[in-house]
Amino acid sequence: MAKKIKPRFNLNWIYIAVFVGLLGLQLFSSMTPSTLPTTFQAFSKMVLRGDVEKLKVVNKEEIYVYLSKESLQKNEAYKKIAKKSYGDQLNPGPHYQFEMPVESFEAQLERFYAANGTWLTKNGELQVEYETQSNVLGEVLSWILPLVLFGVLWFFLLRRMGGGGGGGGQIFNIGKSRAQVFEGDTKVLVTFKDVAGMEGAKDEVLEVVDFLKNPKKYTELGGKIPKGVLLSGPPGTGKTLLAKAVAGEAQVPFFSLSGSDFVEMFVGVGASRVRDLFKQAKEKSPSIIFIDEIDAIGRARGKNAFSGGNDERENTLNQLLTEMDGFGTNEHVIVMGATNRADILDRALIRAGRFDRLIYVDLPELNERKDIFQVHLRPLKLAPHLDVEFLARQTPGFSGADIANVCNEAALIAARKEKKFIEKQDFLDAVDRIVGGLEKKTMIITPDEKKSIAYHESGHATVSWLLEHASPLVKVTIVPRGKALGAAWYLPEERHLTTAEQLLDEMCSTLGGRAAEEVVFGKISTGALSDLEKVTKQARAMVTVYGLNPVLGNITYYDSSGQTEYQFDKPYSEKTAEVIDAEIHTLIESQYDRAKQLLRDHLDKLHALAADLMANEVIFKENMEAIFGLRPWKSKQDILDELAVEAGVAKADAAQAAADAAAASEDAVLDADAPQPIVSSKDSTDLDSDRDPVG
Repeated sequence: MAKKIKPRFNLNWIYIAVFVGLLGLQLFSSMTPSTLPTTFQAFSKMVLRGDVEKLKVVNKEEIYVYLSKESLQKNEAYKKIAKKSYGDQLNPGPHYQFEMPVESFEAQLERFYAANGTWLTKNGELQVEYETQSNVLGEVLSWILPLVLFGVLWFFLLRRMGGGGGGGGQIFNIGKSRAQVFEGDTKVLVTFKDVAGMEGAKDEVLEVVDFLKNPKKYTELGGKIPKGVLLSGPPGTGKTLLAKAVAGEAQVPFFSLSGSDFVEMFVGVGASRVRDLFKQAKEKSPSIIFIDEIDAIGRARGKNAFSGGNDERENTLNQLLTEMDGFGTNEHVIVMGATNRADILDRALIRAGRFDRLIYVDLPELNERKDIFQVHLRPLKLAPHLDVEFLARQTPGFSGADIANVCNEAALIAARKEKKFIEKQDFLDAVDRIVGGLEKKTMIITPDEKKSIAYHESGHATVSWLLEHASPLVKVTIVPRGKALGAAWYLPEERHLTTAEQLLDEMCSTLGGRAAEEVVFGKISTGALSDLEKVTKQARAMVTVYGLNPVLGNITYYDSSGQTEYQFDKPYSEKTAEVIDAEIHTLIESQYDRAKQLLRDHLDKLHALAADLMANEVIFKENMEAIFGLRPWKSKQDILDELAVEAGVAKADAAQAAADAAAASEDAVLDADAPQPIVSSKDSTDLDSDRDPVG
């Protein structure tokens, strides 16, 4: 006989019962006869009219008045109180109520009798009942309701304080790790096929993947795999994606969480979560722990003077340091971290034995951007013969996330125009939208403002076209975008090294807009704010960072460790500060004068360019070439293209030579298969030396 299973008790039934009880209490109270408040003066008038049947004094202070049935039926003044709140029956009472101490009430009643002797003689004294009542329900609720509220607080707050971390989120599990685990059915599906670019970084982490797949290959030889891999670089370069690809390739449990997940309002919770995280990782080894934005807990210790010695973040970091250096190499747990601020991390965290492999994920170069475009263009419906290399050239300085945004924005633009395919112009519009902002076609601009903006942007274009090291122009527009009233798009060269001449040319071209305003109108405006900010930063960097100023010499005040942000004093004297300010001012003003001189020398071309811009609102490289002619200098990209062409020709020649050699060797093999005459060595020597043969 099967055992009868008893139903499990559910706590929710208690909540339902309490709710139903409170609802019933409310209904019961609404069904009870209502009692209206009154005063002793109004009560006296009721008595004189003969309407009062009796009185009841409850708890020596509450006086209840009962009216007779005849008065309730005949007197219209009692219409509100005559009937019960439900049905048509007469209200038995009490009908009116007022509060007064029983001593005062009795004294008032005696004075009423004395003042109305005739009425007293005719009707006699009123019937008064005295009663003591105890509010049992109120007393019960007074101690039940706090318990109920406390229980609700316990269930909804304390039991769920731990969030989604471990063991159902009970209060006792608040110190459990909140990491998201990917394994089995929830394994990471991202592989290295989904990661474009970052070839150097992928080569670095391939060793990690190989160790997790074949750990014995390393441990048998006594080798030690890095315990920690730190990915650093600008935002959007694919650090998190690379970590997911490692987990997807290795097919091992992947613990993913953010650095802020360790931080909690309770002291000691962060350290407890670190311990629990590594405990789970060791149980499921080989495994990967990925901590995104690790600078949230890995910031250098002792730098904040206002935090106490028992700082929660420092405790969490100390526990992380202990755990990373505490487990052995045979436990096969690898920690991966990602941050944009590797310079502020604690030195103990990035030493050998913890994060002993530092991988810098830089912004993608041209070929890498091409590969990234190939990945993000897969799901898109593209127009035929779309030049991906052209798109890669139009996006210098873009990260992988930016390129993904460009592709998505291009798809949205094409859909907005009701196209069936995404074309080249859609991608260009997407780049303009991301870089410059949304076009403000409805903004009203006066003719004078439009003319000033046109000459400002034409000044930028003119100076940059006439300088060798300035970035080549792509497009100039006077249509307002974002916060700017006009914009000029340039295609900056991807340099690994920058000379002082290149920086000076860039500063001069940046100041070309304000210089054009002064040359043409004789006055300047506030429209060059962003230009002034840019050149000031460049000049300060030349003087204080790169050591490109002849007055200060080969000195830099840059600290790559990031420790200067905690210093309250400058690393140079007041006299040196004055020299720095003077040199920055000299640099900027010299380039400003240079820009004005260039514009004066080509004033007619500046006017022609501005007129073209005011007429069309947008000009391109072709318009510049029609006015100024071709630039006499080759850009870096042109040089690289020529080298690529030469390399391609050389490669083709080498391939042709290899093919000819293969064909010759094949002919030699065929000749070797044919019958050959027997020749002595002496004969061969004589023949080689052109001597007569010996008979």
